[in-house]
Amino acid sequence: MTNHQDYTLYHNFIETFSPKGFNDINPNHPLMRDLELLTEKYNQFFYIGDLVHLKVLFTSKRSTQMIGVEPKDVSPYMFMNHTHPDDLLRFNNARAKLIKMGQELFVSKEKFALLCITIKMQNASGGYSNFLNQIYLFYSSTHNTVFFLKIHTNVDWCKKIKNGYYYYTGTDLSHFKCPNRELLNTGSIFTTREFEIIKLIGSGMSTEQIATKLFVSPYTINTHRVNILRKSGKTNISELIFELMSDGII
Repeated sequence: MTNHQDYTLYHNFIETFSPKGFNDINPNHPLMRDLELLTEKYNQFFYIGDLVHLKVLFTSKRSTQMIGVEPKDVSPYMFMNHTHPDDLLRFNNARAKLIKMGQELFVSKEKFALLCITIKMQNASGGYSNFLNQIYLFYSSTHNTVFFLKIHTNVDWCKKIKNGYYYYTGTDLSHFKCPNRELLNTGSIFTTREFEIIKLIGSGMSTEQIATKLFVSPYTINTHRVNILRKSGKTNISELIFELMSDGII
């Protein structure tokens, strides 16, 4: 599970069905049967969509087993209702980031980009599970649009993720693979406590209020603030928070 070639089938899916715009995909196609076996092995489902027109073109069978939604009913909008309230702000920020990335690809005609994030979502039993969303965006000159392949993987088996979640944007394909613990715990320069303080500052709390909430002294909070700025290379916390919100991290 450590080689990004594990997703070769997904790349083959794109190459095979993109010429026709992912329309009329035959679920009995040998490649689709192999993909269904892969999703069963790694507890996944996926869908392919058109980001410019904001519509889903095809969804794999296992959406019913994993989130209790029939493939024909999967849409970009339904995921908001399936997202845990604690993760709703991050979900909305990540969605805004995804649209921005799609617009940039459309204008630049670059080949692809990745947005990967863990979100707590409702599962088929009505409870919540931690899902890794790996989104592969790519521009199609044939159809003059940006398609996106979104793979949902249940990662409840990873009991501890740094800062509570994993996040990545960029073009490093080593992030586009079947997840393992090493992958899910990469990407953050801040400690769990520093990230907690960043979120509390972003919510509008003062140093004194944060100190009271965390049962520490204001001096300790100010020390964390200095370390946060040093790590981020920013001149003020507001600049950092704006960047993290723009990237869909908080």
